[in-house]
Amino acid sequence: MFRLSNLISSVVEDKKARVLNGSIAIWNFTNRCNLSCMHCYSKADLDAVDTLTTEMIMDTLPKLKANGVKFLIFSGGEPLTRKDLFDIADRCKELGIITYLSTNGLYVGHKNAKKILDTFNYVGISIDGSEKTHDHFRGLDGSFKMSMKAVNLLNSYNDTKVGIRFTITKETYDDLQFIFELAEKENIPKIYISHLVYSGRGLDNLEMDLTKEQRRVAVEYILDKAFEYYETGRDIEIVTGNMEQDGILFLERFGAKYPELKKTMQKRLIEWGGNSAGRKLLNIDSEGNVKPDPFFPKTIGNIIHQDFSDVWTDKPEELLQKLRVHPREISGKCSECDYINICNGGSRSRAYAIYGDMWAEDPSCYLTQNEIKGQF
Repeated sequence: MFRLSNLISSVVEDKKARVLNGSIAIWNFTNRCNLSCMHCYSKADLDAVDTLTTEMIMDTLPKLKANGVKFLIFSGGEPLTRKDLFDIADRCKELGIITYLSTNGLYVGHKNAKKILDTFNYVGISIDGSEKTHDHFRGLDGSFKMSMKAVNLLNSYNDTKVGIRFTITKETYDDLQFIFELAEKENIPKIYISHLVYSGRGLDNLEMDLTKEQRRVAVEYILDKAFEYYETGRDIEIVTGNMEQDGILFLERFGAKYPELKKTMQKRLIEWGGNSAGRKLLNIDSEGNVKPDPFFPKTIGNIIHQDFSDVWTDKPEELLQKLRVHPREISGKCSECDYINICNGGSRSRAYAIYGDMWAEDPSCYLTQNEIKGQF
């Protein structure tokens, strides 16, 4: 997770950086969902039956806390299909775990909106572009209007806890500008732009991914908006995900604007550390499998059959130990890159999907051979 807006403001204004002092867990509490999204990595549907019981989840939560998990993202499927979701979130609050809700918004209404805001520290609702694009991408006519109704309802409480989540693919590429215009028009306080991660040896979703040329254009536009919002005082936070190489291009752009602060920014980015799968990020899927991130092709344990403390801390397997080396030892262009300590090699899931090698370069890296040597 790359917090563009926060990095700009904190360095320029000499504020304390937002440092992740702990780990983030993304938990797919259910594989049940009311939509059929084209890019869904969990292959969710409405007929799925929950494997994880309330008791299993409640038993694991204190272990997450004991092993340094500070943030828990409630995901799915559609997490709001679970009747015990608020009980789980309340228990997290008792334990001091910060909770984020990732939802499509279709189950958000006047009866539960206030409860959602009171329960969760942040709510991200998926919007995949204009009405036509979103409805096609989500597989349901009218879903854009329903999701935006949820965004505006939650936002009407004058709470800064609400944001929109956008996954950029070939299908949604032309709608990137629309997303920013939508946030500006509706005064939505946060935009999260997720790059696509195709996972598994079957190259799932690969045909939906951007070309490197498209990705470069998209990232340049996102950076333009981040600097524009800061310089004009527009209170919209921009965050990107699943493309840690953005930090390298951002550093050069920042350095051109604030040359006297470039070294300070570089230090912040190195401390951020780039891809954190298996280090400061983990995923628990709807079957209880523990993975370094939601897209990862290999599991490192299962909370149904193992104690989470053993999986994550006490008896980490060799793969997990290797992921925690920083910067990672990555082959290809990464082995020549002067910025490996910033991006940490990017996505291991994409590398495995294309090359069958967990430690190959991220095939989605859009930086040129000259740029990885600092020649921008």
